[in-house]
Amino acid sequence: MPPKPPHPPARWRSVVSRITLLLLLALAFVLATGLLDGGVGVTPLRLFDQARYPLANAWPGLLLAGVLLAISRRALLSFALAYLLQGLLYAANVLKVANLGTPLLPDDFRIVGQLHKGGMHILSGYLPHSPWPYLGLLVAVALVVAAWRLEPPLFARHTRGARLLGGGVLALALASLLAGLPAWAKVYNAKTLWLEPWSAISTTTHSGLVSSLMLFHLEYSKGERKPDRAAATQLIAQSTPALLQSMQTPPAAGELPDIVVVQSESFFDPTIMRGYEHSNFAPNLRRLAAHGTSGRLHVPTFGGGTIRTEFEFLTGLSLRYFDNLQFPYLQMSHKALPGLVRTLNRHGYTTLALHGNDPAFWNRTTAFKAIGFDRFVSQSSFPPTAANDGKYMADSAMTDEIMAQLKDDGPPQFIFAISIEAHGPYDVEPAHVAERDAIPVPAGIEGRDKLELQTYLYHLKHADAELGRLVKLLAQRQRPSVVLFYGDHLPALSNSYQITGFVDGGDMLGQAGVWLLVDPKHPGKRRSVDTASWLLPGKLLAHVGIHDDPYFALTELVGPPLAALTRAPGSPPLAEGDEQQQLDRAMAGIDQLRLKGKLDGLLPQPSPDTLARHDAAPGPSPAAAR
Repeated sequence: MPPKPPHPPARWRSVVSRITLLLLLALAFVLATGLLDGGVGVTPLRLFDQARYPLANAWPGLLLAGVLLAISRRALLSFALAYLLQGLLYAANVLKVANLGTPLLPDDFRIVGQLHKGGMHILSGYLPHSPWPYLGLLVAVALVVAAWRLEPPLFARHTRGARLLGGGVLALALASLLAGLPAWAKVYNAKTLWLEPWSAISTTTHSGLVSSLMLFHLEYSKGERKPDRAAATQLIAQSTPALLQSMQTPPAAGELPDIVVVQSESFFDPTIMRGYEHSNFAPNLRRLAAHGTSGRLHVPTFGGGTIRTEFEFLTGLSLRYFDNLQFPYLQMSHKALPGLVRTLNRHGYTTLALHGNDPAFWNRTTAFKAIGFDRFVSQSSFPPTAANDGKYMADSAMTDEIMAQLKDDGPPQFIFAISIEAHGPYDVEPAHVAERDAIPVPAGIEGRDKLELQTYLYHLKHADAELGRLVKLLAQRQRPSVVLFYGDHLPALSNSYQITGFVDGGDMLGQAGVWLLVDPKHPGKRRSVDTASWLLPGKLLAHVGIHDDPYFALTELVGPPLAALTRAPGSPPLAEGDEQQQLDRAMAGIDQLRLKGKLDGLLPQPSPDTLARHDAAPGPSPAAAR
């Protein structure tokens, strides 16, 4: 005889007990998430005075736990697994903050697609070297497996569709949240939570890491800023007389020089750090600066994100005006991009990019085609004898390849060389350990921080030595040449910066790097100019006598007052006066129109006589060169 079904009161008691268990687990999840986060706005006690903050921060994890519960039917397992996955997110955030000084942002997850393209080789160096984190992860996985095997199901396998319906609703809610559906902005917005668009650090501290990711995800997904066409048109109209006069400047006498640009990995002048004010780790840079143009360089990134500075230099566009372009090479379409390379192509230059790393990393192969390079020489094309120093290819090997690629005849050449020797992490032993260990460090920097600072400075000294060698070799050639050298960003040495501080008392995210423009065969007089990475191409073109590109001529005219506004994401924004704000807004419209391909019709064009003078300048014609 089959057993009788449970008495209704008993069945209801079972339902109530299960609901109570889930509510207790959800509460425990919210509290534990607040403890894991550590932000002042999401601590457990905040449930009593601003419950929306810790609840919003834990909400995606709770949705994930619900989906897992529908799949596994095991409550403890589901919440534990969701918390474990959330813990991995927080672990990644700890690593980023430790190295780059800023928390995770939504676009950081684009790097996942780069892991099989050389990204794993670089990123693996930043993982913990201690075995304990990995042992802890194994223990957590073992507990999850044990929960699966030992925990009894919370409900039956077959629930007449209720399990499928509930799980489906939760899965759709989670998917819509991760996709950035605008409806979620009613929960994750600046009125409900704390959002400072210019400061991920402050947003994370007050709203929690998970909420911060959602806030920025929804903020960025609003789409591109609409160009202020009226402000752009007004600035162009005001600048037209000076712009036409600039473009009518006669081209330089003599043949166009070969141009070698070195984007030096993590290069900066250590004298901006307290304790290094009177150091001289870059004697060649200092010596050459006495005979060329140099100064502070404001760049849009800190500690990493080389392609942000690289994009600004190659396109002349300021990333300040494109909030949705965090990693431009990974987000740009395949269409042709205007910029420095295409301008040089029009003037008969052959154009070459050179980098001793995997060409697919950062999507450079595709990006360089869109930017207009004729060729891209990457790691596999370097000689087998090209040496490494530490983890990456030595700067000396890059100098050798630059000289091997330069021809003694034919059209003028543009080489854009991206170094990598000084890339972090800085806990990998260099080729000459004794040389590294002899480098002095400021008082207070000890242990691992001391070792990493010494290793970085070891590589910086090599970069400086190779700058000196490159200029010397180019001076010995018959052909004229120009060298532009700049650092892409400061190195990720956050602990050392916090210990020493900076001479100007500023924040590490707002510190400027260095740049140098010099003629190896005809040294000039010292000229000090502070600028930004997006303004460098205009300065380079003007230096070599190419004045007929209206956009770059415009950046030369109106860009200098905006240079210092270029800063790394998360850096406190500088105060702007009314006049500077107006100029900034107009320049934003100009750059946004340029990226959309809608600017050329608004810019004044050089006269036929000007174009004829440039075409008649000594050297091969563009047609012959191509």
